Amino acid sequence: MSTDGKTGLQLRSLIKKSGELEISLTNVSTPEPGPDELVVRVEASPINPSDLGLLVGAADMSTAKASGTKDAPVITAKVPEAAMKAMAARLDESMPVGNEGAGVVIKTGSSDAAKALMGKTVAMIGGAMYAQYRTLKVNECLPLPAGITPAEGASCFVNPLTALGMVETMRREGHKALVHTAAASNLGQMLNKICIKDGIGLVNIVRSPPQADILRKIGAKYVVDSTSPTFMDDLTNALVETGATLAFDAIGGGRLAGQILTCMETAINKTAKAYSRYGSNVHKQVYIYGSLDPRPLELNRAFGMAWGVGGWLLFPFLQKIGPAEGARLRQRVVAELKTTFASHYTQVVSLQEALQLNHIAIYGKRATGEKYLINPHKGG
Repeated sequence: MSTDGKTGLQLRSLIKKSGELEISLTNVSTPEPGPDELVVRVEASPINPSDLGLLVGAADMSTAKASGTKDAPVITAKVPEAAMKAMAARLDESMPVGNEGAGVVIKTGSSDAAKALMGKTVAMIGGAMYAQYRTLKVNECLPLPAGITPAEGASCFVNPLTALGMVETMRREGHKALVHTAAASNLGQMLNKICIKDGIGLVNIVRSPPQADILRKIGAKYVVDSTSPTFMDDLTNALVETGATLAFDAIGGGRLAGQILTCMETAINKTAKAYSRYGSNVHKQVYIYGSLDPRPLELNRAFGMAWGVGGWLLFPFLQKIGPAEGARLRQRVVAELKTTFASHYTQVVSLQEALQLNHIAIYGKRATGEKYLINPHKGG
């Protein structure tokens, strides 16, 4: 069944067994809400790096071509043969895209919790957010305070909860300070504001002087540039001052994770009282949560034996800490939505504009300072 016959556009990504990516828009019916469900008119949804993993998959976007019409554009691109094995689970399955968003509740189910949200502006998590309408469970929606617009609330979940999750992981695993790479990103700026407010040492690794300036302007104390010839010394000195033994790495490939572990070991040994040929017994940990660099990870093993490299993702972390702790983190996000967790966008595009090659070329780079927001009801 549909809500009063209401249909709406939804963005979909398909990787065919033939090795072709196809991104298109389709009209879908809006399901009637169950007792504990809501129908939301989606008015804002960000394009996060995690969304791009589903949107374009492993396709080589330098081969992208546009077809279709202005109202119904279609983008196609080739998926390299070497990458097809990693895409096996999604082949020939048209998949909706968009992790999070915000909008206005236009219909509710019969429960008191659902009815209480009628007409309210809510932030949402649950996938398929690059769409004009979504039917969602009440617990997938977060009521926003009066005066908060959908655009202001659209990035309530992924970046804010990831940043808070990093700090919470630090506390739970017994570390006292953090290292973060790709640190001038929207998420990185939020993490700085959290750490400044909470009095936590944070070492920021950036890739250019302009990125360093972004962070210093918001009060970051420790900012090191990985392209500087003095990078290893600068990083080691910052680690000595902060005592950071935990890093979150958005880069993923190449030498950076190994360099961080090496500098952590060097920093620890500067204050060591005894030499050990096995290295320090202080555990050093790097969690990889992104893949800006798709190359293999290089570890030079110059950091003793007390170390770890692993993966970290938001949703498994939230499952691990449980609903009560997750709700506590979400309430902090709501309370600080216009300060600590404010997001800034360089472009607001319609669903159709999101499928224009010139826009894909920009947001597909995942560059600092180029964050896009989709408004599914915007003309375009």
